[in-house]
Amino acid sequence: MAALLARRGSWQFTSESVSEGHPDKVADQISDAVLDLCLTRDPKARVACETMVSQNLVTIGGEYRFQDGSSLDDSALETLVRSVVREIGYEEENFHWQELELRNQLAPQSSEIAGGVDHRQDKEIGAGDQGIMFGYATNETKSLMPAPIHYAHEVLRKLSAFWHTPDGQTLGPDAKSQVTLRYDGANPVAVDRLVVSVQHRCPVGEVRELISPIARGVFEDANLELPSEPEEKWFLVNPSGSFTQGGPAVDAGLTGRKIIVDTYGGAAPHGGGAFSGKDASKVDRSAAYATRYLAKNVVAAELASACLIQVSYAIGQAEPCSFYLNLLGDVQCDEEQLQSHLQEIFSLKPGDIAAQLQLHLPNYQQTAKYGHFGRTYDDKSKAFSWEQKNLTATLKGLVSGGVSSAIPLRRSA
Repeated sequence: MAALLARRGSWQFTSESVSEGHPDKVADQISDAVLDLCLTRDPKARVACETMVSQNLVTIGGEYRFQDGSSLDDSALETLVRSVVREIGYEEENFHWQELELRNQLAPQSSEIAGGVDHRQDKEIGAGDQGIMFGYATNETKSLMPAPIHYAHEVLRKLSAFWHTPDGQTLGPDAKSQVTLRYDGANPVAVDRLVVSVQHRCPVGEVRELISPIARGVFEDANLELPSEPEEKWFLVNPSGSFTQGGPAVDAGLTGRKIIVDTYGGAAPHGGGAFSGKDASKVDRSAAYATRYLAKNVVAAELASACLIQVSYAIGQAEPCSFYLNLLGDVQCDEEQLQSHLQEIFSLKPGDIAAQLQLHLPNYQQTAKYGHFGRTYDDKSKAFSWEQKNLTATLKGLVSGGVSSAIPLRRSA
């Protein structure tokens, strides 16, 4: 089983991130914006929206269904798509929010899928598809995420914030980062290599001067050692040279092509299903959120240094087919006992996951940039509800054999 804590001695691990202007992330944000639009109109809407972007063209397709049987308005969709692209910042010659063409190929959801998901005789919500999903957490960072993906995201978040200032307008919205960290046993201790490619409007020779203080600051704040050799040897900036043309103007983007960026940067297994554009009945998304929630609470409760959880589903069925728990690193409890407790206090039926984590709320567009995990829970909007650590006291009480005041989770009868 691949896991970061499986190595001893000195070793390296690398993860990458992409900015909100990367073509695939443009597609993800549009798909999730469509989902939010549908959930705002009907919290029980069923949506699976895919997006393709390229050369002033946005094509959306897939399925949707409202309880009242109504349809989406083409003009509302066009306004939405243009606003997403404008917010990202694309005003390129071949990809401009004002000039792009929208092709809407969304269609009503299949009655066969609807029958298996929402119209079961037992009134449960069945899984929208079969599949396997993984959740992971590790105490390497405060976000309980693997350090390489955590810092790869952080570099681009800081770079994006700079790009949205007047001083940063000499850069562009399309960017990628790649972080290689050196570990001493289970602990990340140093940066071995950093790669950043960013679209620019200034001479390519000026890009390093603009972004070096931003990127270096991320690691200095984290107390990670930087190489002593000249920066040009370990920090590669636009290694292919000039990068003036970027985004969908020169490259196609598709929903769901950055699933490792969206999750754990390769530090944990991935079931293969993408997230963006899918409502909570699609367990590719909701079960991945649920398993992250459980794994994070296990690590936050200090029951293990890292935790990996897998679940699987059959289409149309409510109960998961399997549940797998693997505690990694420094383990402070019995795995079998903990696995039993987790299944008792948190229902992994699709309808129950949605209720427990309030996944009917239109909070999805913001998940489509800089990863779905390791984010900050917003108590007001309930966004990133799977990042809460509100099960830690319950888990500590259960595994210690003490009296637990388990939180009342909303489960089906």
